[in-house]
Amino acid sequence: MPAECNQKDFGFHPLRQREIRAQLDCRALTTEGGGLLLRENQHNANVSPCEPLESYSVDQSKTSPRLPFVSVVMPVRNEADWIVRSVSAVLTQDYPRELMEIIVADGQSIDGTREKIQALSAEDSRVRLIDNPGKIAPTGLNACLRVAKGEVVIRVDGHCEIESDYASRCVQHLRVAKVQVVGGPLDTIGETQLARTVAIAMSSPFGVGNSSFRTRKNATMLTDTVAFPAYTRAAIDDAGPFDEELVRNQDDEYHFRLRKRGAKILLASDVRARYYARSSFRSLWNQFFQYGYWKVRVMQKHALQMSVRHFVTPIFALTLITTAVLAPFNSVMRALFWATVSSYAIANLAASLIAAKAKGWPHVKKLPLTFAILHLGYGIGFLKGIVRFILIPRLAPDRH
Repeated sequence: MPAECNQKDFGFHPLRQREIRAQLDCRALTTEGGGLLLRENQHNANVSPCEPLESYSVDQSKTSPRLPFVSVVMPVRNEADWIVRSVSAVLTQDYPRELMEIIVADGQSIDGTREKIQALSAEDSRVRLIDNPGKIAPTGLNACLRVAKGEVVIRVDGHCEIESDYASRCVQHLRVAKVQVVGGPLDTIGETQLARTVAIAMSSPFGVGNSSFRTRKNATMLTDTVAFPAYTRAAIDDAGPFDEELVRNQDDEYHFRLRKRGAKILLASDVRARYYARSSFRSLWNQFFQYGYWKVRVMQKHALQMSVRHFVTPIFALTLITTAVLAPFNSVMRALFWATVSSYAIANLAASLIAAKAKGWPHVKKLPLTFAILHLGYGIGFLKGIVRFILIPRLAPDRH
């Protein structure tokens, strides 16, 4: 049965410290087209370009005063520098205290993360620490889901902070928009100069393509995936557990599976979270290398989940490597190599100048290299994934 058929009819009453609006004026949620931007599902799983459709609103006379219990689940590992602020942001939600629990699955951290969670749990009984011997996000998520009591489940990572009204707005949208998953645009920020440069690149269409939750700040629309989503429990029960093979991209696979079963995913402009960007080029490379590497496995499982943007950087990386290797032996390959390098350099420099003009000229020095790391890290990771999962599938499994 499609997940949307199982959704419970959640109602609303005034929430602690903040009153949920009884009427949504969706024209205020977007600057594009004057209406609520939604996107229709295509072939159950592919999402078509967004179109302005009719707005939705709450008929308060038909709502129940009962609010759902919310479980916030957090798979973490070695997040000692961030975990206190991440959990504290959840604890200060304006949602009723008695209707929330926070379940943190620790993946055998060795940097003091576990001890900090225990201290938080001692101060607030809503925080529950459980073990994640699998160490990776999907095993942690599944461990949380096995014990979560919520009718709504919100995923939060240890490297982010959600706004104080995150839970209440997510519950509101799940009820009003009749969707099964909701999330919002990411405000990617950095605490060092390099991290702020990385944040700019990760919020740029040149850096990450048409990833809506990273680049679209003022639009509310149906989409293919969101970060830090809120799910109805009925949708989770319908889709089943997260795929524990996928070290990265498990959310992409899960959301495709949900959409294939009829669920709808909403990107809501008023659901806000801050994500802290990586503060070194090495960690940024590893992050995007893993994104590319594990995307191949997702592609094998769900080919229709892929879009054009997923192949752009792998093709660029393959062209660059192939022509570089053959250039000494072939004049055509040599010309193609320099044409590829020069055209990318021009595009990269132009994007860097545009971003630096908007965000600050000091970033212009490192933006070109940052963009290159995003593109080549993902592209080369994708190529290695092709080798590992398709060309030589008998290789011992690894967890990059």
